[in-house]
Amino acid sequence: MPETATLSTPERPACAYRILRYTPNLVRDEWVNVGVLVYNPATGERRLRLLEEPGEYARVRRLHPHADEALLRALRDDLERQFAAANGDWQQLLAKWDATLSNALQLAPQKGVLAGDLDAELERLYADHVAPPAPRPGSFERPGSRGAVRGYCTQVFRQARLWERLEKNIRVDDFTFPGDPMKLDYAYRRNGTRGFVQALSVTRAPADAKLLAYTAQRIRAKTSSAEFAAVTDVPLAADNDRHRFVRDTLRDAGVDPVPLEGFAVWVAKLRPLLQ
Repeated sequence: MPETATLSTPERPACAYRILRYTPNLVRDEWVNVGVLVYNPATGERRLRLLEEPGEYARVRRLHPHADEALLRALRDDLERQFAAANGDWQQLLAKWDATLSNALQLAPQKGVLAGDLDAELERLYADHVAPPAPRPGSFERPGSRGAVRGYCTQVFRQARLWERLEKNIRVDDFTFPGDPMKLDYAYRRNGTRGFVQALSVTRAPADAKLLAYTAQRIRAKTSSAEFAAVTDVPLAADNDRHRFVRDTLRDAGVDPVPLEGFAVWVAKLRPLLQ
């Protein structure tokens, strides 16, 4: 591990990360980063994040028009199954990956990092190595992506000192069907109720409201008490057909729409309930 490992402390232990690369054309040796694995070798704690946003897949297609998107979408479940079977044996698992991942999928060399919060470090590494580059200052930017909404939610939760009380990236296949790739961004527990919070881009992907509504209904069918909030990139205007579709779809499923501009106030009201 790099020299920085000698500077580790109990608050910021020495961890490691690997970038997952997709190389569809080995002859040209051109790759695009599609995921991040960060883990603590001493404890076995780990975090994995792969492409999930439509804009991220669109970027891969722009760089590699013949990219195997089905392979990339199936990758998360495949790696998670291998994690479950590894029982924390990181060195053996990673050595196996180096030897058996397809030629199109490769792990970059291991690097070290000091990380007191693996969730925060995963977000930082993903933003640095995988997420589409931020627009240049002064350039035109389309209204907020789901990733941008989620990033803002993370900041608000941290400022409210609720970050450590939350679950993150919650798989829903226990509530829906095996193989469901969807994850909910945040979850919390209060007085026997389990709450879920999901970022939603009404401007870019209003149809995601149907996915969230369906998922909320499935979770309620298997959970005695659950509540849901969808943080939208824009307020839902009553005179806008798209906004009404999102609002009614969410409310019919018992999901509370919270506009981004009002999320900090919403969190402030939630905070004393989680004490």
